[in-house]
Amino acid sequence: MKLTTRQIDQLYLFTRQHYVEYYDLQTELVDHLANAIETEWQQNPKLTFDEVLNKEFNKFGVFGFMDVVESRQAALGKKYNRIVWEHFKDFFGIPKIVLTLAAALLLFIILKASTYQEWTIIGLYLALFGFTIYEMIKSQRQRINKKKLQQKRWLFEDIINQYGAFSGAILLPFNVLLQIYNRIDSYVTNDYFLLAISLVLVLLSVILFIIFKLIPSKTQTYLKQTYPEFKLENL
Repeated sequence: MKLTTRQIDQLYLFTRQHYVEYYDLQTELVDHLANAIETEWQQNPKLTFDEVLNKEFNKFGVFGFMDVVESRQAALGKKYNRIVWEHFKDFFGIPKIVLTLAAALLLFIILKASTYQEWTIIGLYLALFGFTIYEMIKSQRQRINKKKLQQKRWLFEDIINQYGAFSGAILLPFNVLLQIYNRIDSYVTNDYFLLAISLVLVLLSVILFIIFKLIPSKTQTYLKQTYPEFKLENL
């Protein structure tokens, strides 16, 4: 016995009622449940749809679909990290590594010549921090608006957008570097730390650019690679 279109729709509703928000996870679970129900009906054709559905759902244990969601989220989180790393590695190949080092050297020269080194460094740091906060807020608003419009949500798309929230953490080590810099009196050593600060600022800028601009601009491409059904949905 095959499930009807109405029963398939019921399965999608069932997954949503059990806190599975993402369409890709809903589809995976619906496929699993549909196959399990049809197999069960071959052995016990007298059971109703609801009876078989509840029986299959109970197999997921006390936490229901939660373990499936967390497992898939962890897997896609690792995939996202690999994508970030691949883009970041691009900046360590010629000619980008030359441009990156040139930018760091230029910043060092500017800071070296400045009579307001500390204020310039703090200003650049605050600019990066402000950019991070702005992009995080913008990303959050986009997710809220999409949810209000009841558009299909894809887990990997949310991971791409929300991982920026953790990027603020990469700015924290810079505070330590500044504290060390403020406590060094040696002129020569200050030059080394000034160069280190310049390099860190440039690398932070590269990372934030990758997280907030480069990867989101390629979201459609990554989604099509991850979900064949996404391509069909957007033909």
